[in-house]
Amino acid sequence: MANLFCSSIGKKLIMSLSGLFLILFLLFHMSMNLVALISEDGYNAICEFLGANWYALAGTMILAAGAIIHMLYAFVLFFNNRKARGNDAYAVTAKPAGVEWASQNMLVLGITMGAFLILHLYHFWAKMQLVELQHMMGIHVSEEAMNLATNGVYWIRYTFTSPINTLLYVIALVAVWFHLTHGFWSALQTLGLNNLIWIKRLQKISNVVATIICLGFASVVIVYYLVSIIA
Repeated sequence: MANLFCSSIGKKLIMSLSGLFLILFLLFHMSMNLVALISEDGYNAICEFLGANWYALAGTMILAAGAIIHMLYAFVLFFNNRKARGNDAYAVTAKPAGVEWASQNMLVLGITMGAFLILHLYHFWAKMQLVELQHMMGIHVSEEAMNLATNGVYWIRYTFTSPINTLLYVIALVAVWFHLTHGFWSALQTLGLNNLIWIKRLQKISNVVATIICLGFASVVIVYYLVSIIA
């Protein structure tokens, strides 16, 4: 077990598994957000279901652990590889054409996404699940804050009436796209799909998955911003 956490192969394996776990979460989160475009009442019902319930809290802790592990191992691998081979922290035996930029800038993309995550938590999690947690712990929160804690549509509208917030989210989603287009196929390569034929296929699959995720999130951001302009 110690070798798994200390060896280069073990670190890459953990990095890959945690990354794939986070991609699955992004697909789920994106699908949930799209409900807001179909039924705002339905989206708020999901927000209420995924409030400060034990299963939602357990899921949040698992997700947070996965994100922290992924980020920590990203830094460890980057500096280990930089020390051993220079600046190409994500060098692999064969790289499909067109992903060199993302490959060489994964740390920068990851830091950008980390900064965006903090902003996203401030805009939504701090106004919703955290408020419910504070109330459960006996910490005083206003009645208005409690009433809005499960009103996800309100916070989407509130956040994306701002052109600055909208622009920041779009920029962040571009970084997510580049990160996923390399990270997804690289993770699967680490898990054994590393011949030349599969690398080309994985590049296409990675592009499709990254595009679906980012367009899904971006559609909610842009639609609500446009609605705020028209209204």
